[in-house]
Amino acid sequence: MKKLPLLVAFGLLVATWGFAQSTITTVILLRHAEKGTEASDPDLSSDGRKRAESLVVLLQKTKIDAIYSTSYKRTRNTVTALAAAKGLVVTGYDATKLEEVDALLQKHKGGTIVLCGHSNTTPTIVNYLTGHKDEYHSFEDSDYGNLVMVSVVERGRDARVVWLRY
Repeated sequence: MKKLPLLVAFGLLVATWGFAQSTITTVILLRHAEKGTEASDPDLSSDGRKRAESLVVLLQKTKIDAIYSTSYKRTRNTVTALAAAKGLVVTGYDATKLEEVDALLQKHKGGTIVLCGHSNTTPTIVNYLTGHKDEYHSFEDSDYGNLVMVSVVERGRDARVVWLRY
């Protein structure tokens, strides 16, 4: 009878050790801040610039290894102040190519990265990271304050989501 508690304790120790050995990568996804009204590639509006600055305050104590943005002014300028505060450069990525997300997960394994995208690409990437096909849907056009943190051990299988507003 004494062997059963010892066996259970050993099993818990092995299970805990296995989980502790997992490498967690954190992906912070956000849609660009409020945009202006220029037709083709609008910059941030004054409200958008304020929101971008609030991102710096929100993430000031967060260690960030890299910041990525799509090629549009509104996305780059949403994370430019954050990049400057962290001593990083904003690197481009194509949010429509999910294989790029896999490459970023591999490149920054165990780190924290920021991906700035759009109302449709941000939820698509959250679904991709979590393995859910359609749990997260495109944001309304007027909805700019979503920040989604996804902690990933294995894409599509072992990911946790924290959804914030900023």
